Amino acid sequence: MSTENDKVRATRIRMPRRTKGPLVAALAGVSALALVTVSPSIPVRAQFNPQGSSVETLGRAPLSFADIVERVKPAVVSINVIEGEARVARNDDDKNLPDGFPNLPEDHPLHDFFKNLPREFRMPMPRPMPRQRQATGSGFLISPDGYVVTNNHVVDGATKVTVSFEEQEKYEADIVGTDPRTDLALLKIKVGNGKQFPYVKFASKPPRVGDWVLAVGNPFGLGGTVTAGIVSALARDIGSGPYDFMQIDAAVNRGNSGGPTFNLNGEVVGVNTAIYSPSGGNVGIAFAVPAETASEVVTQLKERGTVRRGWLGVRIQSINEDIAAGLGLKEPKGALVNDVTPNGPADQAGLKSQDAILAVNGDPISDSRELARKIAEFAPNTPVDIKILRNNKEMNVKVTLGTFPDSKEEIARLEQGGPAGSEMNALGLTLGPAPARKGGKIEGVQITDVDSDSDAAAKGLKSGDVILEVNSREVKSPADVEEAVKEAKELNRKAVLLTVRSGDQKRVVAVQMKG
Repeated sequence: MSTENDKVRATRIRMPRRTKGPLVAALAGVSALALVTVSPSIPVRAQFNPQGSSVETLGRAPLSFADIVERVKPAVVSINVIEGEARVARNDDDKNLPDGFPNLPEDHPLHDFFKNLPREFRMPMPRPMPRQRQATGSGFLISPDGYVVTNNHVVDGATKVTVSFEEQEKYEADIVGTDPRTDLALLKIKVGNGKQFPYVKFASKPPRVGDWVLAVGNPFGLGGTVTAGIVSALARDIGSGPYDFMQIDAAVNRGNSGGPTFNLNGEVVGVNTAIYSPSGGNVGIAFAVPAETASEVVTQLKERGTVRRGWLGVRIQSINEDIAAGLGLKEPKGALVNDVTPNGPADQAGLKSQDAILAVNGDPISDSRELARKIAEFAPNTPVDIKILRNNKEMNVKVTLGTFPDSKEEIARLEQGGPAGSEMNALGLTLGPAPARKGGKIEGVQITDVDSDSDAAAKGLKSGDVILEVNSREVKSPADVEEAVKEAKELNRKAVLLTVRSGDQKRVVAVQMKG
């Protein structure tokens, strides 16, 4: 992706979890030359096999990677993306300030004056202006008919995608499908007349730590860049879901997102996704989605445009030594249920908070990440046997898995047990249950997310606000909001009136509906 977008996507790696560390930046690029040294005690001729290939059969480093690069480089492409009509959102520092509030620091002498200014004297907040942004990343072809693998964050929000070859050939491409959970996307080049493209294959065997690898990509817009390194580690947890990542030390920088990592056979062993860096630049630690995971995801994206995973409907944590002692377990293994999603598969099967999940279909579970991966391997609607420990007794519970939610909106719908509807999208809001106030009383529906391109965002609605009424109708769930919006549409209304509580203040906001 572009330098700008990769900076935005930068996150803090958690090593161990919940502790702050240097940046994990959503990738881009490769730009540094690996130095290969040859021991004087090894004959130079030993670096070549009888067929003249640069890959040395005894496992030592080749004198040159040129033969491999020449073979694989034509299949690596640059991804150019146009993100249309993106709106400039308010600064995060201003999100808790009233409409029309100037961007002043708290120690500014006029800060309190403007903060307490009556609403009738405030200046209207100008609506954000639409603009287009361009971004770049990397990708590679996996079939002669033009299927291209890249990162989801490279094409997220794209209105137009162009694939560029090193020979300056350019083609438009369609987004076949995306999988945010593994940060993978599949594109298809728009081309006719039976044109054939060079392509590469995923490796059938995982690499070993210490194996040589080559990263090829489009760092900083410098397409066709190659760097070399080794596999530094396998099965890394970088705090990005339950999936493991491969760590490499080949130089990787911004713009290399979605680019391939090759072994010495010219097979793809990983898809570059993130870097570990205090500065945002290469420090010799990069992470790639392993070929086995990428291949499985790409197959599903090609078949149906999305990835369908099993879903248990629980919030979990790993069982540590203290929890194991409290449960009476001999060793700290398994996953502890913190919460059960209302109306989800686990809830319907009778799982409860503080149940310890020990095995799935007879396979022991070591920690929460293994449980998440295990459940995701099953197709939706698959019945599974969950072995749990409850009140010092082990028991088996049969659960029919659901489908893993694709979005925050879907999760909110499932938690409320209501139907999915376009009325939520009509307001540009994601809603959830409101927190209890003093005395335990619960009022209204809480806003959990706001579409930055919506009228609601322009009117200053934000995450954490609570909707109390819609068109003078009291609401207690997202379903109530949907029903009120539906009635407004049936009356040909263009907007709805929301009574919103922000902190301890209430106000009435007229929000225009989409479409």
